[in-house]
Amino acid sequence: MLRTCICSDINENMAGKEVVLCGWVDTRRDHGKIIFIDLRDRYGKLQVVFTPKPYKEAYSKAKQLHNEDVVRIKGDINLRPKGTENPNIPMGNFEMFAKDIEYLSRAEELPFPVEDTIEAQEEVRLKHRYIDLRRAPMLKNLVLRHSFNHKFRSFLDKKRFLEVDTPFLTKSTPEGARDFLVPSRLSSGKFYALPQSPQLFKQILMASGIDRYYQIAKCFRDEDLRRDRQPEFSQLDLEMSFVEEEDIYALCEEMFSFVFKEVLGENIVIPFPRISYEEAMEKYSSDKPDIGEGKWRFLWVVDFPLFEFNEEEKRWQPKHHPFTAPRDEDIEILDKDLSQVRSRSYDLVLNGNEIASGSIRIHSYKLQEKIFSIIGLSQKEAQERFGFLIRAFKYGVPPHGGIAFGLDRLYAIISGSGSIRDVIAFPKTQRGICPLTDAPSYVSSTQLKELYLDVVQEDEKLR
Repeated sequence: MLRTCICSDINENMAGKEVVLCGWVDTRRDHGKIIFIDLRDRYGKLQVVFTPKPYKEAYSKAKQLHNEDVVRIKGDINLRPKGTENPNIPMGNFEMFAKDIEYLSRAEELPFPVEDTIEAQEEVRLKHRYIDLRRAPMLKNLVLRHSFNHKFRSFLDKKRFLEVDTPFLTKSTPEGARDFLVPSRLSSGKFYALPQSPQLFKQILMASGIDRYYQIAKCFRDEDLRRDRQPEFSQLDLEMSFVEEEDIYALCEEMFSFVFKEVLGENIVIPFPRISYEEAMEKYSSDKPDIGEGKWRFLWVVDFPLFEFNEEEKRWQPKHHPFTAPRDEDIEILDKDLSQVRSRSYDLVLNGNEIASGSIRIHSYKLQEKIFSIIGLSQKEAQERFGFLIRAFKYGVPPHGGIAFGLDRLYAIISGSGSIRDVIAFPKTQRGICPLTDAPSYVSSTQLKELYLDVVQEDEKLR
């Protein structure tokens, strides 16, 4: 083993004992006959002391250290002398007296310092993300993300949910945004699409008898980017059979109460307040209002319209998606006044930000076909896009509903980050570019030929 422990393992019982630590040189202070470094690993920092006697070789090597060099140090753990303790860091009462040091990797001059607060431009930070993620605030965000994901899974396991992976390569069924398309080499001229959500697959799972499903899913949408948008994003996806809205509200409220207590040590007030879409628009002119002050301002927004009119295309379109069920009492006016039809959908808002959206789904294939017709899909188009779903509904499907939480946005709110990019390990810029890998990039003519594709030059596209 290269190391016997990590920095956060150091405690009073280890005083006087020899240990071996590995990590990065966080800072180096040379006082002539004594050299101090702060050794940093993922778990914390520890002060290491080098003196010329009796370990001259280790002392000489320490004189050559640079910030962010990766080293392996052997030495004894001591309590710091009285008056030299540092109460601002967890290991501030201890230090290591170094006996030997080994360079594992040398660091060149950094493009920006590994400090909590830096002035480097975001593009520089993203290009050198491996350095940016060494900074304590960024590491803290990844730890927070891991902790919440872990507790979400723990809670849902206890509620008898089954985690099921759904495909990344699937059928193009546009749900409002553009699909990312993937050409098929084996079926020339045909394309897969990366999923905008697992919506159709989770409904198929309900038809399969998997009555409680969840997944921390990767989703993809080819849309213009903003501070709170990415071309690929993560969501906590839930679906349940034999439920109504109240079941979903109760489960989500209990889940958030559990994870906030477990991860943050905070109690949130449940049940969450509710407001209708109509009241929210009248009172706040927003369907995601911030309702006041305080620990965390959760709010359910309910009773959305089922449809909205697209002035540009002169047609009715779903307010959420075409699989959302209308209110039972409004089904009879589907043939009369679409503007008055309310949906069985609901959004969850936190501090004025939408963090989740869901609905009770349509489970009657006849009603589903009617909705497709209303939004302008011909019977042929509906079959081409969604025939597999309609077919599944003809063989017995339970009433079901679900919800999906945008995890990137949720964690940005919880961590107080200014952008969701600060809670994603390897995000894209607002232009959809990854400065770290320089994606997207050109591919070889051989690859294009294998896929039966050609690239249209920019001047040709403008004709």
